[in-house]
Amino acid sequence: MPVRIRPARASITGRASNGDARPDNRLAFLDQAFFAGHRAAGQKEVVQVVWIYEHAVDFDGLRRFHHNLGCGLLARRIERSPLPFARHRWVSDRGPSDIDIAECARPRAEVSDWADERSQLPVDPEWGPGWHFGVLPLTDGSTAISLVLSHYLLDGLGVVIALIEAALGNRRDLGYPPPRSRTRLRALVQDARQIARDVPEVARALVAGAKLARTQTRQQARQPDSARSPASRPVALRGGEGDDAVVLPGITMYIDLDDWDARAEALGGTSSTLAAGLAAKLGEHLGRRRAGDGAVAVQIIMSDRAEGDARAIAVSAARVIVDPTRVTTDLRDARAAIKQALTVLRETPDESSQLASLIPFTPKPTLKRLADGVLADPDRPVVCSNLGDLGSGVNRPDGTDAEYLSSRPTRQHVTRQWLERIGGQMYLLTFRIPGRIVINLVAYQPGAENTKSALRELAAHTLAEFNLTGEID
Repeated sequence: MPVRIRPARASITGRASNGDARPDNRLAFLDQAFFAGHRAAGQKEVVQVVWIYEHAVDFDGLRRFHHNLGCGLLARRIERSPLPFARHRWVSDRGPSDIDIAECARPRAEVSDWADERSQLPVDPEWGPGWHFGVLPLTDGSTAISLVLSHYLLDGLGVVIALIEAALGNRRDLGYPPPRSRTRLRALVQDARQIARDVPEVARALVAGAKLARTQTRQQARQPDSARSPASRPVALRGGEGDDAVVLPGITMYIDLDDWDARAEALGGTSSTLAAGLAAKLGEHLGRRRAGDGAVAVQIIMSDRAEGDARAIAVSAARVIVDPTRVTTDLRDARAAIKQALTVLRETPDESSQLASLIPFTPKPTLKRLADGVLADPDRPVVCSNLGDLGSGVNRPDGTDAEYLSSRPTRQHVTRQWLERIGGQMYLLTFRIPGRIVINLVAYQPGAENTKSALRELAAHTLAEFNLTGEID
């Protein structure tokens, strides 16, 4: 089944100003929070897509694909307001003018290392380039292709849409103005007027924030000490130890689609339930069980993207507590827990959304504490994102089907010390293409052997626990 996008909502990016022919190019509140919070915390998240062609690549088709990427959802970057409390705005940016083709071929065994190198090349959603596109000839006649983009431009499903549109030659006019098209005086006046118009909304958010804080305080006071998650304890490192930059180890599993679906059915689950169960079992092996009950907290990412949606981040999350000891033999409990969590997510108003208009007024130190707090969650959750059935359109950068496709979220220029301090990370991304389910695992476990070879061994062992086999790169 192809990717399903919800019908368009009445408004996507906000109200347009009276008399302004252009659409409102202010960032959505979640986009602003994601970008500003991570900038304050010194984080840089990127998304990487890698294709491998074992047959000859049509470079003319590849250049058309590259050109089309610069005519869609990636054709933008962020421009800040001269006022500290105003929302940032999108401006147009076509991205890099050409493909970066490596001069020297490399062995097929070095594709993973090359992808790591590409993932660390600079991208910047504010100053540009927000993305880059590279090609590596391989000595066996194959070709590897890498797209790296700033996560602050698009989320996972947004990237899928951008890739499919580029492959089909569909271009969209986002209507964003060119960079620095507003004079400083005009920007000051426009943004000051907008802030004044937003005052009632901000006042309502302040009242809602005060009520929410009182409610949370009362709930915490009623909660027994034994039910509270203990604070995470950072790994002790000597001065100067662990400040070397590392690339988060990442691997890809390719599993026959019929085998995957048959195993999910045999365990009483669905394809998405099996993915969550696999995430929980991997989390157990990576030391991410909760203190106390030994369960694994699985953070399931759900897309809220609507048709025509131009937001960068259009997701919500549901947390499910899974017993990792049972998922290899029975997924029914996990399936019921996931169904209940998603029902609650759909039917329960998001209290934090009432505070969205306060984001531009939040000081940088507070944003940094919030971003660091999410990463250092004492439950040590594993993140599981299932993009669904993508069809074949996402796998055709030159107009023909690539033999291999993988994708991963990762970070740029992180240190081992930082990863140890936050308690490590684990992210599982899955999607279906014709004949295969592709599972991308990115993980770091404090104090462990954090190499791709060790992660491949762990993945093979975990698949075997589910009576599954697959090709692991």
